[in-house]
Order: sequence, then structure tokens, then C-alpha cells
Amino acid sequence: MGDNTGRFTGRAEDYDRYRQRYPSDEVLRRLREWCGLTTEWVVADIGAGTGMLAETFLENGNRVLAVEPNAEMRVVCERMRETWPRLEVIDATAEDTALPEASVDMVAAGRAFHWFDRERALAEFRRILKPGGWVTLVAIDRSRDGSDPKYCEQIEDFEHLLESQGTDYVRVRSGFRSYDSMEHLFDGEMHQAQEHGTREVDWETFRGHAMSLSVTPQVGHAKFEDFQRELRGHFDTFARDGVLTIPTTCWITAARLERA
Repeated sequence: MGDNTGRFTGRAEDYDRYRQRYPSDEVLRRLREWCGLTTEWVVADIGAGTGMLAETFLENGNRVLAVEPNAEMRVVCERMRETWPRLEVIDATAEDTALPEASVDMVAAGRAFHWFDRERALAEFRRILKPGGWVTLVAIDRSRDGSDPKYCEQIEDFEHLLESQGTDYVRVRSGFRSYDSMEHLFDGEMHQAQEHGTREVDWETFRGHAMSLSVTPQVGHAKFEDFQRELRGHFDTFARDGVLTIPTTCWITAARLERA
């Protein structure tokens, strides 16, 4: 993950508290149908963050190896071990997981794959996967297109806010769009689905979610005050009765990587 390993330093608590959780039932249903996922599989969650995707597999009964290079994220993820003893948290990167060769049944990444050095990460996934193993990429976040006219203005306004007051949003925004099309990355069987929905948030949750993003200015940054003012303005413009409805998309991909 290179220089991206520090992007969430100072954001781990907000990330864990305010980011949207994965729809575990839907993710597991798809993976059982597509891949034959069972409780016996060992899952490597790469770029595990605070453990949100890991929790989905732990709820399914799987042993989960959570690979995360950011120290603050690992601290939050480690707390889950009190509830889930089948979780192991590992200080390593997507490109060098420190896991043995052919040791896992599934490699998973949630809201993290766009930060990886893809060529090196995919080579590492091939190395650690058992023959016939699967890769699953799962991401859930605000929708970024204007396909629903009801939310076009709101989406465009928030995108402009991040472009103008964010730290480097223009540079990094294309990465998340990669979840829309994964065909060029995989050379084996592949399945994809998108689930559209909405998320209703109050001001505290909306602000906390925004502060968990890697592209928003933190306290002490020259843009912090302006960002906070415009963030509040966005909320007040589009919220109704103190609640902002945000259109969301969940991307679920599962694919096989042919071994070199």
C-alpha cells in the first residue's frame, strides 16, 4: 500500500464509529452462491482497517487473518478479539502479507483495494491462495453518479466540496470508481453485483463520516475551518428535519485468480 498506509492515521476512531457497515447477510448470500463459501474457509482480509469486513466472515464462523499496516487501525481491530477469538490481526501490507504460500481459501478486501499497488497485490494474492481459491472485493459508500435525479444536485455539491476543500480528492477520486468494472483485473471465473440503497444520518454522523475520509483536512490544516463551515452548509441545505438521506452503492465482486 506504499505511502497510503498512513492516510487514515488520526481517523481510526471516526472510521469505526461512523462508516457504514457492510450488509453481511447479502454479502454472505452472494459468496455462498458464487463461491461455495463455508464456515471452514480461512479468509485473509487485506487492508482490514478496523475490521468491518472481517466481522462479516467472523459472523459466518470463519477464521479471519486481518492484515492491516496502519497502527491505529490495528488497535481498533484488535478490540474485536474479545468477541471473536478466531480473528488474528497482522501488521503487514497487501503487497507483502507475511502469510504462508497457499494458506487461505479466500482473499477479501473491503473499501481498501483502490489503495493497493494492484499488480504486486494480485501477485501476492496468487501466492497465498490455495489452488482454486477466491478473491472477493466488497465496498459500500455514497453513490458518486447522478443516475437518480432526486439526488443529482446533492451528489454534485458534495463532490465539489471535496474537490475544493479536500486535501487531494481530485488525485485520488478515480480509485474508488474502479469497483464499477473489475473484468480487466481477473483471469478466471468472476461474479459481480451492485446493491443500491440509502443511508439516513444526523449531523454528528455525517460530520464523523466526513472526518473519517482520507481526503478531508484534519484539525490544524489550513483548510480545516473552511471545510467545516461548508460541510455544515451542505448538511443544512439537503437535510430534512435534521436528517440527511445519502444514496449508497454496495459493490460485491468475487473472482478466481489463475495461478501463474
